[in-house]
Amino acid sequence: MNTIVSIIPYSDAYQDAFRQLNEEWIVKYFELEEMDKRALNHPKEYILDKGGYIAVALWEGLAVGVCALIPCSHEGYDFELSKMGVSPKAQGKGIGKLLGEHIIAKAKELGAKKLFLESNRKLGPALSLYKKLGFREMTQIASPYSRSDIQMELNIN
Repeated sequence: MNTIVSIIPYSDAYQDAFRQLNEEWIVKYFELEEMDKRALNHPKEYILDKGGYIAVALWEGLAVGVCALIPCSHEGYDFELSKMGVSPKAQGKGIGKLLGEHIIAKAKELGAKKLFLESNRKLGPALSLYKKLGFREMTQIASPYSRSDIQMELNIN
């Protein structure tokens, strides 16, 4: 990649990008669910005000990727890695990996010991990325998403 990507904390200026980058991949493969709408339309209330964090990847000055840490209510997990999306125009440039590494470092900074995520097996590149980041498959939590058919966890050392 010959252009520098920077990862910055979310601000209200990126609310549209946060929603659009997630809606783009969700509607391509699935359909928006009520939980998506809540988080994507109200990230401050649903994520940030609860102690969460959202990262925004900027490439050539444009928001091309996002990822959130949402405080997790599931016992034994501190945060859920959620709402990760990278624009199709920026895919294949390592932006998802940079976002994932940034989010894990932020979780560690916030004192997290264990992360959780949900995905779908048809999202091969995403699952491959999660495995590279150290996530391992697990099954023990009921999902609020009908599209979720795989859950993963990461122990943070």
